[in-house]
Amino acid sequence: MQTVKNSYQNSIEIKKSIFHAFLTPIENFKELQEELRKTHPKARHIVWAKREEKGGQILEYSSDDGEPKGTSGPPALQALRGANLVNIAVLIVRYFGGIKLGTGGLVRAYSAATNGVINEAELVPFVVKERFLFFSSYPILQRVEYLLNGKEIEILNKSFDEGGARWEILISNEDKTSFLDEIGEFEGFSYKNLSTTP
Repeated sequence: MQTVKNSYQNSIEIKKSIFHAFLTPIENFKELQEELRKTHPKARHIVWAKREEKGGQILEYSSDDGEPKGTSGPPALQALRGANLVNIAVLIVRYFGGIKLGTGGLVRAYSAATNGVINEAELVPFVVKERFLFFSSYPILQRVEYLLNGKEIEILNKSFDEGGARWEILISNEDKTSFLDEIGEFEGFSYKNLSTTP
């Protein structure tokens, strides 16, 4: 599976209709959708599709945004699926050019718009990560920090109280076992896997 770290844009014209396609990480989806509605108030449609990994499952969503049912969102989603992309969204702004494309033409147009922006993007491997919350007492704080800095672990949050430090981290499945084995030998350490906690 692959994903993107940045946003990308590409435009195509089909029978005088303009399709502006935007590919973005899933966490930017709502913000980009609002921005596009403001910057393209005269656009007839802003179609979208997204694929998201949650708890080992791929969740898929799409919207035709007023285009005939199944002619725009699902073809865009199929293009994301075909490229094996995840944690990613595509939004396509359409300006109608006065010539109707028909259902088959719309399917081809939205597929082409999505594939066009995918071709512009720098794709990176998607790594499944889990969220952990762990607690370390003050005597082992420096050793924990040293271990964290030696691995590619994303620290989401760190706070202190009288008992020690609380850390919220994102860690890949690849690094998880070795990290927990190493840190588990420290006294004054405990953790909770937030990805599997209901």
